Amino acid sequence: MSKVAVVTGGTRGIGEAISLALKDMGILVAANYAGNEEKARQFSERTGIKSFKWDVGDHEACIDGCAAVAEDLGPIDIVINNAGITRDGVLAKMSFEDWNEVMRINLGGCFNMAKATFNGMRERGWGRIVNIGSINGQAGQYGQVNYAAAKSGIHGFTKALAQEGAKYGVTVNAIAPGYIDTDMVAAVPPPVLEKIVAKIPVGRLGQAEEIARGVAFLCGEEAGFVTGSTLSINGGQHMY
Repeated sequence: MSKVAVVTGGTRGIGEAISLALKDMGILVAANYAGNEEKARQFSERTGIKSFKWDVGDHEACIDGCAAVAEDLGPIDIVINNAGITRDGVLAKMSFEDWNEVMRINLGGCFNMAKATFNGMRERGWGRIVNIGSINGQAGQYGQVNYAAAKSGIHGFTKALAQEGAKYGVTVNAIAPGYIDTDMVAAVPPPVLEKIVAKIPVGRLGQAEEIARGVAFLCGEEAGFVTGSTLSINGGQHMY
């Protein structure tokens, strides 16, 4: 019987690449999204992967959304916590709303999705949770105290939950991407982007598929002895 995975923020960018990589492994994938229904519809038509709309920062919505996925596809074995937002600004100009919304979605979403699925994985004796952190959660970044704090929190959350799941066959790991060639990075002004790339030892941006391959490994049977780890995929920009 096929495993069932939920990929949050799974219809675009890195999330789309992860959804496709897991599908290629024979996993039944549910791609969660928050807002853009037209993009989600196009994604599902193009890939054959079902999409489900809910806000990962809303605890009850995660409980209900995961229940809907389980009813449609079966019990959830794999969760990829990829959904995230940015609300950048220096602390002096950052509103509490900008702080709170990033924490609510980026870090709170990991808690909400784990609460909705972890007990079921534990009871069945197998599960995989992969949380998408960030190089900026490891190294910090000017103008991102909210984002860096949330992503750093994800790395701590990963290590703690891994200890709870290990004896039940549930592994919990994180991936910390560097700068990846997505729509969000493409929107960076060219002179700024050139400076970013100049700091990456391999001399280029990463590809979403490179992150997806890391996720696929951590979700496989061969990664059963890997838990509580953070895999940095950043071209050597930050060696942590």
